[in-house]
Formats: sequence, structure tokens, C-alpha cells
Amino acid sequence: MPSAETDRSTPIELSELRAGPASSVHDPGPGVDGGPSGDSAERLINLSSLPPVDRGFGAWSFLTAAFLIEAIVWSFPGAFGIFLEAYRSDPIYQQQKNSNLLLPLIGPLGSGIVYCSAPIGTVLTGKYPNYRRHAMWVGAVLSPVSLFAASYTTRLPLLVFLQGVINAFGGMLLYFPCIAYMSEWFVERRGFANGVIFAGTGLGGLILPLILPLFISSYGPQRTLRYVSIALFCLLLPVLPFAKGRLPYLRSRVSGPEPRGSTRGWLKSRTFWVLMCVNTLQGFGHFVPIVWLPTYATALRINPTQASITVAVLNGAAVFGGLLMGYLSDIMSPWVLALLSLILTSLTTFILWGIFSTTFGGLLAFGIVYGSLAGGWSSLWSSFTRPFANDDPRVVTIVLGYLALSRGIGNILSTPISSALSLSSNNTVFSTRHETIGFKVEDGKYEKMILYTGTCFTGAALIGLVGWIGDRRGRAGQETARSVAF
Repeated sequence: MPSAETDRSTPIELSELRAGPASSVHDPGPGVDGGPSGDSAERLINLSSLPPVDRGFGAWSFLTAAFLIEAIVWSFPGAFGIFLEAYRSDPIYQQQKNSNLLLPLIGPLGSGIVYCSAPIGTVLTGKYPNYRRHAMWVGAVLSPVSLFAASYTTRLPLLVFLQGVINAFGGMLLYFPCIAYMSEWFVERRGFANGVIFAGTGLGGLILPLILPLFISSYGPQRTLRYVSIALFCLLLPVLPFAKGRLPYLRSRVSGPEPRGSTRGWLKSRTFWVLMCVNTLQGFGHFVPIVWLPTYATALRINPTQASITVAVLNGAAVFGGLLMGYLSDIMSPWVLALLSLILTSLTTFILWGIFSTTFGGLLAFGIVYGSLAGGWSSLWSSFTRPFANDDPRVVTIVLGYLALSRGIGNILSTPISSALSLSSNNTVFSTRHETIGFKVEDGKYEKMILYTGTCFTGAALIGLVGWIGDRRGRAGQETARSVAF
């Protein structure tokens, strides 16, 4: 239905603004917002003056900035396992009520809240594009300040609130505008751009585990957290000026049909709901090794430095996995890549973690393979959206928000589930008396956790098989329709 005259910030359609012949867009002016209106306020925007998509300094400088912002926002929750081990050994926190349940929640809360708020965040960034840059600057202050304040508290609930919850809100304000801008700068190479941005998580997760143990051993977790908060703020300041959109946003009185992204026809797609199920199950398993690997390494009597290296290697491998998955998703079916990732990750969990991870070398092998296979999962998201997004950047952003939500549910809930499984170490499945396999480390404490993680990936692969079959039938139907048309 045509809408009544409404005052809103209107982004020009991406499909209309790709590099091409010179043309212009008419903006009737500010109207009721104040200032001149009508013919005296008319202005023409020459579309040939817009920077090109998929190439050029604007696109690549944005991609670099978004990559670094991704690393800053997500690397700290991803490396929280290092802080978790320090907190567990600190009497100040360990002696407080429910510390065994609350301490492991801090990292997953930091990332899970960002994931779960994605449907709201992506809608708001699409509805109010003029406020994206303001939101990013607020987030650049809020996130470091919350970590700085958390470094001074000794109360466990307040630590969870500041380091987990408030830090996540700052991350939200930084993260969602970047996702919206990505759809403006990249169209044909959107899968690759998606992979580059999400690979930032792995880069931060590679660097922090190598640095944090040195600072924690010298200064303790509180002062280390303080230093990290200052460093994050200093890193964000020079990056934010390049994290900007490609399109002009005209504040005008507009009337006409609703934007394509508001129809939400993709909600009726069976493929979308299959994807949501697969994505949720993958999230229930994905974060368990990231959180527990340092603790598992400690159980093997591996020194703290080597324990941190296992996490760093896992996250470093995720950089490679994200880039590779993003590149391949532009030229291959994402469902094929998803099935390969899920099946191989399941086998890696059962075999490399469950059997061979009894030494430092075994843990390194597991981290490299697991990070390469599971770490690139989010890089497939933008390619999954193509069948129902039709190159509409608003639909792409909204669907990515729902995928992040489903992943966030698994992220948050997998921690209490894995914590409960680690506490129930009786009646183990493997009854060998010798700790010669990973399942039996620390009297089987991690056995059910490993089985749970591998089973999540197996279940996701089985559901993904349904999505792959549907994708093949859809492609076959399109080919048939083309042949009939000709």
C-alpha cells in the first residue's frame, strides 16, 4: 500500500546506485524539518560521483576498518577463556556464591547479547541510517568504559554485568552499522567481504591469547582488564572515520510503496527456516571449545602459556577459514560448503578432541582443524541470503540479524549446558582405566561435553542435508524455467 507522507531518513536504493552512466536523484529538500523547501531547496545528486561498489579506495578502506572493528568487538569475548582461568584461580571471585556458574557466563554474554539483539539492531540501523555514525562513536566509548569500570569491582554479579552485559551493548552500537554498510559497499563480492569482516574475530582471538597471559601473570586480571580497555579505545579512534556508508541519506518527505525489505516475504521461505535450525544447532556446539579449551589444557598439566597458544591457534585458523569460506561462497553453493563444514567439524570433535587431545601437540592439531572448519561458518551467511534477498541491502541486513539471533541463542545456552555436563562426570561412556584419550581427561570431566559438541554438529549436518536438497531442486527448477523461456 502506498504510505502517507512520512518523515524519515531515506537511503537511495543500492540497485539504482551501482557504478554506471551519470544520472541524478531529486531530493525535495528538508520540508517540515526546517529550512528552505520546494524549488529553492532542490538539489541534484550526481550518481556518477558516488564511489564504485566492490572496488576502489572507499570500499577497501571500509572493509579494512570493519575488519578491525570486528576484531575489537568479538575478540575479547572469544579470548575470555584466558580470563576465566584467571578468575577461577582468584580467591576473590572463586569463594563467591555461584561462581562456577556465573564466571563462565561472562564471555558468552558478551557475544550472545550482540547476537540476540541483531534483529532489533539491524532494523533500527536500517530505519535510522543518519544515526549509524553517532551510534558507533557512542559504542566506541561505552565498551572500553564498561571494561575499565569492571576492573575495579570485586563483586561477581557486578563483574558479570559490566564485563558481560554493558560491554556487549557497546559492541552492538559498533557492530550493526558495519553490517549495514557492508551491503552498500559490496554486491558481487559480498560473500568475500563478509568473510573478511568475520575473519576479524579470529585475528583478535589470535593476538589476545598470546598477550593476556603475560599481563595477567605480571599484573593480575584486574589491572590487565584496565590496560585492555585503554588499548581498545586507542585502537578504535583512528579506525572509525573509515567505517562509513557509500550512499547518501536524504532527509525528505516521501510517499510511495513500502520498501522491499519491509514485505518480509522471506519469512515464508522454507529454506530460511531450515537455515535457522542449522545455524542454531551449529551455535550450540561452536562456542564450547572456545570457552573450555584453556581449562581443558590446564587439566592436562599444560603450562598457562601453552594453554593460551591452543586458543590462539584455534582463532588464527578461523581467520583462514573465514576468508576461504567467504571466497568460495561467491562461486559455490553455500549449502555444499555448510555440509562439508558441519560433517568435518563433527568428526574433528569426536576424533581429534575426544581421542587424540591428550598432549599439547594433540590440542594444537585440534585447534588448527577445528578453527579452519568451524571458524568460517558466519562467512556463509550473506550467500545464504541471496535466494530471498534479491540484492536488497535492507533485506540482507535484516536476515543477517535473524541468523545472528539464532546463533546467539546457542552461544548463551551452550555455556550453562556445557558447565552442567562437566560437573556430571560419573557413569562415563568410555570405561578405560587409563587417561590415554581425550574423553578420559580428569576422570572423564569433559567426556559428555565433547559428545554434546560433536552431536550438535552432526544434528546440524542432518538438517543441512534437507536444505541442500531443497537448494538443488530450486536451482533445477530455475534452469528448467530458463530453458522453457528460450
